[in-house]
Parts: sequence; C-alpha cells; structure tokens
Amino acid sequence: MTVGTNDWPTAKRFYEAIAAALDLPLFLEREGGAAWGTAIGPKIFVGPAFDGEKATVGNGTHIAFLAKTRSIVDAFHAAALAHGGSDEGAPGLRPHYHPNYYGAYVRDPDGNKLQAVCHSGEGAS
Repeated sequence: MTVGTNDWPTAKRFYEAIAAALDLPLFLEREGGAAWGTAIGPKIFVGPAFDGEKATVGNGTHIAFLAKTRSIVDAFHAAALAHGGSDEGAPGLRPHYHPNYYGAYVRDPDGNKLQAVCHSGEGAS
C-alpha cells in the first residue's frame, strides 16, 4: 500500500508512532519516504507522490491494519491522535460487521483514512 504525503517530517513522526503501536518494523527508508512492514508481508509506503504532483486523498478509500488484540487498536488510535492525526471513529465494537469486530478510524496529517481492526473476541465482556 502506498500513501502520499506533502509533509514528510510530520508524516514520518505520525507513521513511526502508529507503526510502533502496531508492531510494524521499519522495512526501508529513503530520503523523503519510508516503508513499514516485513519482507514477506504487507507493507505501507509513505512518501511524496511519484509523479511529483501534490499528494491527494482518495475519497472512499481507507487502509486497514489487522491488530492481534483490542489493546493494540486502542494504542494505534492513541498514537495517531498524539502525533497529528484526527479521530474518524473511536475504538469500539462495530457489531454490524460481526460480533467481535473491534476497530478504530483515524486520518493521518495529510488526510488519508486509516483503521486498525481486531477480529478476535479477546477483551470481550
């Protein structure tokens, strides 16, 4: 997955924080951009648009990160808000998807919509 940014220093701080909360290692870094994930798994690349134009947000688009536990979803949301992100849906159950669907939605500093979701019943009352 790739998301564009128009402010790499701000985006870098934001993505470092949510990557830490999600336990995603830094995969590579280059001037003005980086990727988090593993060599054999999904990765998110963040940097300026490759065509040199201003990065823009896709309407109706969001990227979901699978979290192993609900506490990781909570940590993702808190890290995002503490590092320039905005709330698009606080952590909580969304039973209209399925009974154990626990997610949180944020926007990064450039306006890209992100989600962390846990599908297990861990932490259920």
